[in-house]
Amino acid sequence: MTRVLGVGLLSGWGEGVAALPADARGAAGARRVVPAATPALSGERFRRATRECLLGVAAVDAALRDSGLERAAVAGPRTALVYATAAAYGASNRAFVVSESASAEQRGGLYFPYTAPSSVPAEVAIEYGLTGGYVILVGGPVAGVDALWQASTLLAAGRADLALVLAVETFDECEELWSRGRWTTPRPLVETAACAVLAGDGRELGYGAAVGASTLETLASRRAGETLACAPLVALALARAAGTPRARVTGTWRGRSAQIALAT
Repeated sequence: MTRVLGVGLLSGWGEGVAALPADARGAAGARRVVPAATPALSGERFRRATRECLLGVAAVDAALRDSGLERAAVAGPRTALVYATAAAYGASNRAFVVSESASAEQRGGLYFPYTAPSSVPAEVAIEYGLTGGYVILVGGPVAGVDALWQASTLLAAGRADLALVLAVETFDECEELWSRGRWTTPRPLVETAACAVLAGDGRELGYGAAVGASTLETLASRRAGETLACAPLVALALARAAGTPRARVTGTWRGRSAQIALAT
């Protein structure tokens, strides 16, 4: 079956599961959004990159460290990249629109390509030399589960030896927009970037509709807060930290639920 070799986790609480509070809602207090620190990545290419792109690249780096893999192990055509998000390009779209309507003195340097949902995985692919299968899914927690399944199908089909499942969610720049849809997401919204490195044959997944939230989903929500598409990856990180040999992760978004089982 599909095995989780490692999980990188960055959030508004810090790096890794050890940084997560026991009760995210209590730790957030009156804050509706808990922003994540912007990674300080060097290089001219990252000078204009958006926060979500920087978080995505840093999450992959953290996942490789947790997996004990060097960059060379994932470079090339035999590593797939599956990206899931519900919010990660909203901030850059807004920044671009505001920039277009601003005066020349106020206008920023955001490039139009950064307003597309492909901007985050594109930066990751460039940084790590990934040229394998490539999928982008847009949605909440259920998209995170679907991303794990899509990666597993690529492994099962022999189209990849490794797969990176990446999710990034940023909220700070669009806090008032999320407040308008407050009935769709509980608080606090916690900015998160997470990446899981997968291997194996992709069989015996137990993928399908979920009947109720798993224990891990509940735990991830309580400790991390609302992380949307990142939630299933947060759950996997918690499972690995607890030494759980097999994890059932679930997700629900807008009336649809899904689950998948992975060896951790």
